[in-house]
Amino acid sequence: MLDPMKNPLTYAIPFFLISIAVELAALKWLDHDDNLTGYVFKDARTSILMGLGSIVSMTVFKIVTFAVYAAIFAYVSLWQIPTTWWGLTLSVVLVDLAYYWNHRFVHRTRVGWAAHQAHHSSEYMNLATALRQKWNPWFEFFFFLPLPFLGISPAAIYLAFSINLIYQFFVHTETIGRLWAPIEAVFNTPSHHRVHHGSDPEYLDKNYAGILIVWDRLFGTFQQERQRPTYGLTYKVDTYNLLRLEYGAFRELWNDVRSADGWRLKLSYVFRPPGWAPEEPTQASVVRESSR
Repeated sequence: MLDPMKNPLTYAIPFFLISIAVELAALKWLDHDDNLTGYVFKDARTSILMGLGSIVSMTVFKIVTFAVYAAIFAYVSLWQIPTTWWGLTLSVVLVDLAYYWNHRFVHRTRVGWAAHQAHHSSEYMNLATALRQKWNPWFEFFFFLPLPFLGISPAAIYLAFSINLIYQFFVHTETIGRLWAPIEAVFNTPSHHRVHHGSDPEYLDKNYAGILIVWDRLFGTFQQERQRPTYGLTYKVDTYNLLRLEYGAFRELWNDVRSADGWRLKLSYVFRPPGWAPEEPTQASVVRESSR
């Protein structure tokens, strides 16, 4: 469970690279919309390096969380779900649900976004962008915490999460249009995930799904793809520096928290949505305060 060389994601790396090569060939030789973002070498190289770094951070995450999950599973859970086909299927579904809420949290709180924004920092939508993973997976601990109470073993959690990430690799592409309607209704697809990576106002904070888009449909965060998204963040990212991409947002958050007066304002900077700032006092409010 803790050996990165036995992680399904590690085994999947050759298939990821082959898929990227196939996508490159398709973009070069097959007919397609000329407006596709395609590949830029520096951007793809940065994404791949961030993906390799995430293997290290995920291994540390497993080591840190293993003892807690294992203790809950062994001593607190009222039942233990067996590692059968149905047990693994249930684990994949429940991990996917936990992933949805974790994904929603990291988009809707600034401290979560500081960790997650690195994945959205590319202005290109291709399979290499799928590898642009964050190095800060720590919030997953809290959202996966209920699972061992429900009888899902740490091994099943980690395996299901790896399956989730492998699935998501293949939805990061512009070379596949909309799929058969029943598939689009149930599963996360390239069309749905392109929306998620869009910085257009109507696309922001939509389609958090990992595998099943039904969570977004159930919880009111689904958005159909209507026009080609504008990929990336809501501001221009002008660096390929890995440390700035992964941790620059934390530095900005720290500066705001440090300069804030009072714990309420400090916590607001941490847990309110990205872009939040305290309202500037209006002239009328200043007059009212001065007249008291």
